[in-house]
Amino acid sequence: MSDIANKLGKDAEYLLAHECKTFKKDSLILPGPDFIDRVFAHSDRPIPVLRSLQQLFDHGRLGGTGYLSILPVDQGIEHSAAASFAPNPIYFDPENIVKLALEGGCNAVASTLGVLGMVARKYAHKIPFVLKFNHNELLTYPTFEDQIIFASMKQARDMGCAAVGATIYFGHATSNKQIIEVARAFEVAQELGMATILWCYTRNNAFKKDGVDYHVSADLTGQANHLGVTIKADIVKQKQPENNGGYTAVNFGKTHPAVYKCLTTDHPIDLTRYQVANCYMGRAGLINSGGASGGADDMNEAVRTAVINKRAGGMGLISGRKAFQRPMQDGVALLNAIQDVYLDDTVTIA
Repeated sequence: MSDIANKLGKDAEYLLAHECKTFKKDSLILPGPDFIDRVFAHSDRPIPVLRSLQQLFDHGRLGGTGYLSILPVDQGIEHSAAASFAPNPIYFDPENIVKLALEGGCNAVASTLGVLGMVARKYAHKIPFVLKFNHNELLTYPTFEDQIIFASMKQARDMGCAAVGATIYFGHATSNKQIIEVARAFEVAQELGMATILWCYTRNNAFKKDGVDYHVSADLTGQANHLGVTIKADIVKQKQPENNGGYTAVNFGKTHPAVYKCLTTDHPIDLTRYQVANCYMGRAGLINSGGASGGADDMNEAVRTAVINKRAGGMGLISGRKAFQRPMQDGVALLNAIQDVYLDDTVTIA
C-alpha cells in the first residue's frame, strides 16, 4: 500500500477508486503543464498577467505540473496574532513565514502588506508573493465581521507581487460592498500585471439550520465560486464541501432539482467537482483550504483534502495553520506530503 493510501486509512479505496459520474472528467478543463497556453492565453488577461500566472505555476516542487501549493499566512489579522502565532512564536517574525514557504517547496506565499513588505527586497525574487489586501479586523468590539481593504494594488506591484488575493463573504450583509471593492481592485491588479486569487467564503448566520452548517455545502460554495470567477478571479480558494442542500434547507434563492439528483452525490469528490464546475468547468483553478490545525492527525487530513481536490479536478491546496502552527520542519513535511499527492501519477482524475 502506498504512503498516500496509508495516510487515507480506511477511506483509501473509497477515495482512490471512486469514479465520478456527475460531471465526467472529459468535460472539465483540467490542470496541466500547458494550462496557461491552453486556457488563459485565449482570455482577455493582459500579457503581464499571463507571465505572473506562469511564474506561480513554475515555482516550487509542483513547478511545471499545473498544480499549486500556496502557504497563506494572513491569520495574524483574521484571527489575531496571538491566536495564530502563540502555538509557534517564531512566526511573529515575517521572515520565518517566507522561509517556511521556501523550504516547504511552495509555489507562492500569501500574506499581508506588512509581512511581505518587511522582507520584499530579500525574497520577492526568490518566491512569488501574493498580497492578501483585505482582512476581517477582529479588534473592534462588539466584533463585527467585515472585509476591510488594508492595501492598494500599487503597493502590491511595487513590492514585486505576482498576484493579489482577497476575501469576499458571499451572503453576508456587507457582501455587496465587498464585491464592488474587490472587483475594482482586481481590475486594477490585472492592469498592473498581477494575477488574482479570491477566497470565496459564504457567511450568514441563516446558513446554519437544524444543527447543520451549510457554509460548507456544495451548492452554496459552488455559487460563491461562480460569483468569484464572474469578477475575474484567476484562481478560486474555497473550503472543501462537507454537505449539500444549503439552498433547500434555508429555503431561499434559486436552485434546480438536477443539482441534487444528477450533478452531485454525497461523495466528497463529487461534491468538490461541483465546485470545480462552477469555476467555469475548471478554466479558473479551484484550490481548497487546508483547514484549521487539529493536532496529531493534521497530515492525514491534509493528504485526504489534497486527494479529494486532485481527483475532483482541482488545482491544489492553500494550507496555512496546519503548516505554521507546528515546528518548521514538521510544517515542511506536511506541505511536502500535500505536494506528493499532486506529484503522484497514480492519483488520477476521478
